[in-house]
Amino acid sequence: MNYTRTLLKNGLRVITIPMPSLESATVLVMVGAGSRYETRETSGISHFLEHMAFKGTEKRPTAIEISSIIDGMGGEFNAFTGKESTGFYIKSAKARIETSFDVLSDMLTHSKLDPVELQKERGVITEEINLYEDMPARKIGDIYERLLYGDTPMGWDIAGEKEIIQKIQREDFLAYMSRLYSADNITVVVAGGIKENEAASLAEKYFSMMKCFKTDHPLAVKEAQVKPAVLVKQKATEQIHVALGVRTVSLHSKKRYPLTVLSAILGGGMSSRLFHEVREKRGLAYYVRSSSDEYTDAGTLVSTAGIDPKRVEEAIEVMVGEYRKIATGKMNLRSGELRKAKEFLKGHLVLDLEDSKSVAGYYGTQEILEERIENPDEVLGKIDAVTADDVEAAGKEFFKEAGLNLAVIGKFDPSTHSAGSGQAGSGQGDGQKLESLLKL
Repeated sequence: MNYTRTLLKNGLRVITIPMPSLESATVLVMVGAGSRYETRETSGISHFLEHMAFKGTEKRPTAIEISSIIDGMGGEFNAFTGKESTGFYIKSAKARIETSFDVLSDMLTHSKLDPVELQKERGVITEEINLYEDMPARKIGDIYERLLYGDTPMGWDIAGEKEIIQKIQREDFLAYMSRLYSADNITVVVAGGIKENEAASLAEKYFSMMKCFKTDHPLAVKEAQVKPAVLVKQKATEQIHVALGVRTVSLHSKKRYPLTVLSAILGGGMSSRLFHEVREKRGLAYYVRSSSDEYTDAGTLVSTAGIDPKRVEEAIEVMVGEYRKIATGKMNLRSGELRKAKEFLKGHLVLDLEDSKSVAGYYGTQEILEERIENPDEVLGKIDAVTADDVEAAGKEFFKEAGLNLAVIGKFDPSTHSAGSGQAGSGQGDGQKLESLLKL
């Protein structure tokens, strides 16, 4: 799979990935703007703006007019917000690609940001926040990152807080876009059954009017952890959800590949170590998995699980026990286990890239956040090149007791678990018993 990169005069980048066998095509607009660029007064505005882009433009004044166009050509459209980027996309038949360009450029450059629609959307986002609160298996990731990054933009929920969402005004959106939605901070990615010159020509037609200006930089992540940390969120749930992890590297580090392989060995599938020890051997959890996640200046390897409330401490001890093997160089990594982990990762990457939407996201994310784009065959090669020594060295380097972090959501009986509303990074108060389990 190959790509073409074109730079418009205003600095906007166009990435084209032809997939000749497909009759569909995805147009994705990615912006180097996300929740870590927010202030306390505007927390959640990146995600709010993503919603408002669909609520009408000068050319198409209402949300129904925009959605009717996409529905009328059998297309799929949506958007997503992360901590470091925001994306808007339309997937359609390749013959309708120009309509996708037209609608997306219109949404980004001529959004009405109608105060009436803004007020209605406050309620929508409030309910979205409520939805996430009722999904502890998803919410545990937010609690874990709050523990890692504290009361900073990187530690705040992407969806924002209800009280702040109620206060954001039209002027706040305009100010936010004037700081970050510069042409040279935007990439248009087109993947699917398209021609290279066609995509570049359409990008020039629909995005060349965007202005280029100096954009803001986010606050850098500052990490100075010196002891294990616990954060507990009390909530009435049938399961207790935990996230156990360590701080690692940014997405620019070469060590990300050994760490990714290590995460697959630890919790990457039904034959992984944690799945076997926690679920199959002891029946402590329904789901248990691990991932290696990187940002531009920070990273983490984290394992999550949904646990029987009566056996929380046992489950955490088992998970910590697997971490201890890694930390002390006692993994006893078998060649077959290493090979299986690599094939697991490579197979999932190949399957993901069968869809034009996933391909667009793969290339767009790299163009926005990374120093260079790696084609899938390069990534597959780097995974293949990881040795047992690389994995074990990465484990011993990053799996240290002082860097352990444990986030928990669930209903605890303090007299049984000694767990309650622990403070991020403090490990004090009701969370002390849980912290005592974090021994490597």
